[in-house]
Parts: sequence; C-alpha cells; structure tokens
Amino acid sequence: MEDDILNLFGIAQRSGNLVTGEDTCIFYLRKNKINLVIVTEDASSQTKLKFQKICEKKKILFSIYGYRDALSQAIGRTNRTVYAVKDKMFAEKLLYLIKEHNSRLNNRGGE
Repeated sequence: MEDDILNLFGIAQRSGNLVTGEDTCIFYLRKNKINLVIVTEDASSQTKLKFQKICEKKKILFSIYGYRDALSQAIGRTNRTVYAVKDKMFAEKLLYLIKEHNSRLNNRGGE
C-alpha cells in the first residue's frame, strides 16, 4: 500500500500535478489551484496547524502522512514537508490510498 502511495506521488510530480515546499504551496493555495495538501508527520506542529487551518478555511482536502525523507525521495527532491496536489483525480486517489493505509495500520494496532 505504501509503495502505491509513493508511486502516485512520483507520477503526480512527473505530470506537473504536484507542488512542494511551504511557500510554493501557499502561492498555489492563494490561486485556488490545489485540491489536496499533505504535510509530513515529521513537519513542525506549527506547519501542520498552519496548513490545516488554510485548508479548512478554503475547504480543501488535507492529510498528514509519511515522512520527509521517503516522500522527498519518491519525487526526486530533498527535504520537503509540504505537498499540494493540483489535479482533482490525483488528489482523490492519493487521499483514498492514505486513508486505506492508515486504516490498515490502526487495525493492526488493535489486534
């Protein structure tokens, strides 16, 4: 499941549907060009809260997922903690996969 998520990140990056970095993501959020924002689990709590509030205000999908090194490597960049998906279909598929992944983790933890 996690490989599917990382692969989809890479495809979104190569197709031009993924923007990364706090400033770039905010730029595209202001232009209303974003359908999903993902902040890594190892981002600062201030960064998570900042993007969560922006997404709530603009009614944009939001998720906290993964770690900076793995996601950065998947897209061929370094040290990224904030990702924004422009395409609606990519956004919905990524969010679905993330929720499925988290659901499986939660079910294993309850065993």
